[in-house]
Amino acid sequence: MASVTEENYLKALFNLQDDKGQVSMSDLSGALQVSSPTSNSMIKNLHAQGFVKYEKYKPIKLTKKGAKKAALIVRKHRLTEMFLVEQMGFGWEEVHDVAEQIEHIQSQRFFDRMDELLGSPTLDPHGSPIPDKKGNVVQRELLVLTECKPGTTVRLSALKSTPEELLLYLDGRDIRIGTRLKLLSVESFDNSVHVSYGSRQNEVLSQKVAENLLVQAVS
Repeated sequence: MASVTEENYLKALFNLQDDKGQVSMSDLSGALQVSSPTSNSMIKNLHAQGFVKYEKYKPIKLTKKGAKKAALIVRKHRLTEMFLVEQMGFGWEEVHDVAEQIEHIQSQRFFDRMDELLGSPTLDPHGSPIPDKKGNVVQRELLVLTECKPGTTVRLSALKSTPEELLLYLDGRDIRIGTRLKLLSVESFDNSVHVSYGSRQNEVLSQKVAENLLVQAVS
């Protein structure tokens, strides 16, 4: 059984891996806010347990065993976030820290019951995929809002990152997962975007915000 710290490292590797499944030690240390020697020591430990592939000065990769373990930790986290929103009335900006604690519960029956009560959701409140019971993840082909052309109508499907400040910002502008946005124009000076949605006819979103919105085109 992995310790809480080991589970946090595996989850971080899952979330940080690039298209090749690789994570740099510096990125890992930064995400977990620990020193390089500390993360290096833990990665050597995870390597000894068969969870990661590690060679000095090379990127870290999850093994098949490690990838499944990490995905199941992420599953517990995202299921919990969904349960807190759907069943307990939490805001999507409130659930991360609570889920961080609950994800380390080892009772599989607990999370199976949570999944059953929710109707086996495939996405969490922020649009991120929930791995299935075997650790499989279905990824969707999504566009960043800034990649879309003016005149395109899209649906907000997920967020690239979910800091509380961003979620509160979107709350204040009535933007949720599922909101249909029409991209009106992009400012050449600062790449801010003008969008319309609902009763809002010309809302301006900064480049920083727009780059966090993952969308799908709609007809």
